[in-house]
Amino acid sequence: MRAMEDLSQLPDRAAIARLVERFYADVRADDVLAPVFEPRLHGRWPAHLVRMTDFWCTTLKLERSFRGDVHHKHMALAGIRPAHLQRWLRLWQRDTALELQPAAAARLQDVAVGIARVMFLGWFGRLPSRDQLLDELALDAA
Repeated sequence: MRAMEDLSQLPDRAAIARLVERFYADVRADDVLAPVFEPRLHGRWPAHLVRMTDFWCTTLKLERSFRGDVHHKHMALAGIRPAHLQRWLRLWQRDTALELQPAAAARLQDVAVGIARVMFLGWFGRLPSRDQLLDELALDAA
């Protein structure tokens, strides 16, 4: 049985929106990730940021504003390599740590690792454990 979650440790929608804005600014400036996302989202970034804020707010169970199929949208991206997941997780870890209280950052980092595991399965054909993924992407040393 899961322990009752301390809702006072969760960020609000405004904090998630700031995190999403910072994170995607970093994605857009990143030499590995920008070439993947910029062509797909050019001219649509503001709507995407709202959608990703909805996604993370829904993930945290702050609200139920997101509906969609994140997995299949991302599976359509061509040329993805483990280095893309590595960069995505590193940026996410850094930005969550900068924007959120430690407990909230750790929760969102954990969720992101779970997402990365499923994406790894979709792109590369196997589902690594959490530890295998972090070892494979060398995130513990980052």
